[in-house]
Amino acid sequence: MAALTVNHPDYANTVFGHGGQGLLILHGPKWFQHRRLLTPGFHYDILKPYVTVMADSVRVMLDKWEQLITQDNSVELFEHVSLMTLDSIMKSAFSYQSNRQTDSDNLYIQMVNDLSLMVHLRVQTPLHHNNLIYWLSSQGRRFRKACRLVHHHMDKVIRERKEFLKDERQLEKIQRRCHLDFLDILLSAKDENGAGLSDEDLRAEVSTFMFAGHDTTASGISWLLYCLALHPEHQQRCREEITEILGDRDTVQWDDLGKMTYTTMCIKETLRLYPPVPAVARELGAPVTFVDGRTLPKGSLVSLNIYGLHRNPTVWHDPEVFDPLRFSPENSAGRHSYAFLPFAAGPRNCIGQQFAMNEMKVALALTLLRFELSPDPAKPPIKIPQAALRSKNGIHLHLKKLQ
Repeated sequence: MAALTVNHPDYANTVFGHGGQGLLILHGPKWFQHRRLLTPGFHYDILKPYVTVMADSVRVMLDKWEQLITQDNSVELFEHVSLMTLDSIMKSAFSYQSNRQTDSDNLYIQMVNDLSLMVHLRVQTPLHHNNLIYWLSSQGRRFRKACRLVHHHMDKVIRERKEFLKDERQLEKIQRRCHLDFLDILLSAKDENGAGLSDEDLRAEVSTFMFAGHDTTASGISWLLYCLALHPEHQQRCREEITEILGDRDTVQWDDLGKMTYTTMCIKETLRLYPPVPAVARELGAPVTFVDGRTLPKGSLVSLNIYGLHRNPTVWHDPEVFDPLRFSPENSAGRHSYAFLPFAAGPRNCIGQQFAMNEMKVALALTLLRFELSPDPAKPPIKIPQAALRSKNGIHLHLKKLQ
């Protein structure tokens, strides 16, 4: 089977524009059916009330950080941010009263971390590409055990909501509510024949959104705080913009998000340097011909190296430099539409990208209002490209409480 790894926008345009089948995810008619059923869950009317929930979850995290601050020691942020984003998505998208940030048992987070690592290790081990060999190996057995635990967590969320909806009084409350959450939409979704999602499909969609909605967003937020800690001039400019927008308020509202112009540029520049999903793969459903005349047959595997694309010197000037002004309107004009792909592109782009961007803005705004960030030179992060871009030793920052 032919295979290719690419990191240039012209190649990405051909692959994403062509479509193809995403590895390890749905494809064909079933994918189109699910995408159509799930799209209403990401309308801005649905996302709008989530901002308050996100802000509440962020404040819990910041309160914890205040208790951890010492003059000499830095704080490892990634684990805290992961718990916050999981707490946020459980409460907003699933109306599940999660207390992940204060519970001592965080088995789900550990299992997600393990699965992310094991997927990366399997890709790096050619012998384990064979299913029979992998499932018989110790790593394959460990992978299945972690899957069972994650599926148990997902099944519990779905089962409790189904039981909740059996009570007519609770159903009336949801119907009176100003919005449906993601799980409501999943449970009520019907195709043109009146068929809903099977229990297996429900679990798959809940698992996908739970993972993608918290682990990758946690990666984006953590690297964002790290970048602004390294660049205090940009940190201060974001803080001033946020202060001007919020005035005397200590919370973020929906209408504030669209006004965060410079903050958004800093977020995008972070996503360029540290894309939460550093690579994606496609299996070609038909032959393709690239701009240079090279071709690949149907069935070829193509890996899109998003991390490499975002640092390609033929695409980006001084690619290793953190420069938010790359994303000003004048500097963005004329840029190749496939040069910046933190959420992939084409018909299979990330359906939850607006959710992620909103949460990054809320988390950054509330953090900068409370703390001044600076790096810990003794503990620089060590990038590891798993399913989500992580740091082997975490992300350690010094936090100084602002008056």
